[in-house]
Amino acid sequence: MNGRQYERPRILITGTAGFIGFHLAHLLLEEGFRVQGYDGMTDYYDVTLKKRRHAMLLQNPGFSAVEGMLEDEQRFGALVDEFQPQVIVHLAAQAGVRYSLENPRAYIDSNVIGTFNVMEAARRLGVQHILIASTSSVYGANTEMPFTETEKADTQLTIYAATKKANESMAHAYAHLWHLPTTMFRFFTVYGPWGRPDLALYKFVDAILDGRSIDIYNNGEMYRDFTYVDDLVRAIRLLIDAIPQRPKDGVVQQGDSLSPVAPFRIVNIGNSDKVRLLDFVDAIEACLGKKAIRNYMPIQMGDVPATWANASLLQQLTGYRPQTDFRDGIARFVTWFREYYGK
Repeated sequence: MNGRQYERPRILITGTAGFIGFHLAHLLLEEGFRVQGYDGMTDYYDVTLKKRRHAMLLQNPGFSAVEGMLEDEQRFGALVDEFQPQVIVHLAAQAGVRYSLENPRAYIDSNVIGTFNVMEAARRLGVQHILIASTSSVYGANTEMPFTETEKADTQLTIYAATKKANESMAHAYAHLWHLPTTMFRFFTVYGPWGRPDLALYKFVDAILDGRSIDIYNNGEMYRDFTYVDDLVRAIRLLIDAIPQRPKDGVVQQGDSLSPVAPFRIVNIGNSDKVRLLDFVDAIEACLGKKAIRNYMPIQMGDVPATWANASLLQQLTGYRPQTDFRDGIARFVTWFREYYGK
């Protein structure tokens, strides 16, 4: 040893007070990375939960955080210039499919303008790799399942999904123009401890324990590819090292979503298992030892009846694929929920 302190790789994560960003930051800190967080602490849901997540991360000396909106180009740009990240993982966004029906402008501001600012900062700095969250919602009205990254996705059904598809298009252009290695990941129905209060599992557990009814849309004939959060962030961690390279001859292997003209790739992160919503509710009831008061409803505007991921590309790139059974994931969430809320 020459006496110099080893400098851990620097990773900037947007949305570290959020559900997925919190779990990813925790995993990277455990592996010895230096992590800089950036979060707007918006009041879309309980800010107390966000502050608790950040407080836990701040117990690790490898983590620091700045509060700010993605739309604030100067604030975010100054942070990037100061921290000099080698990798950016952009998770922050205005989330929620249903809320996009009520407040679509929030999605344009955060998901389009905010993402543009993140990409501009990455371009200016010339980072080794930028990874950006998309969503299974971009598959929209597609019916061929399981969904694969190489199929066309041009029929988004909500503004939320449309902004995420816009992010994919913007990121491809940046990757092509500036040779910026970019990975987009499409998440499939993420759940687990420290989850968002607007997510189905959280709402169902909270209501059942309180004796309130739960709304079950499309009369329960909904199917989702439920992906446990620890599996998801493990996949992101491995994809950080899977840096896309522009193919020299423009030839891309079959099944790979790598662009023929840019160091750009889209990757599904899902459990590769289509689960019926009614089976999901049954599992929650079994875990709680209490029956739900079920309020069956028609399908909501903009909702899709099913999602199901083909995760073979993820496995090909990383040797890994999510596999936590939804019953096990529900049990872990319920344990956290009872401890956190004392229920």
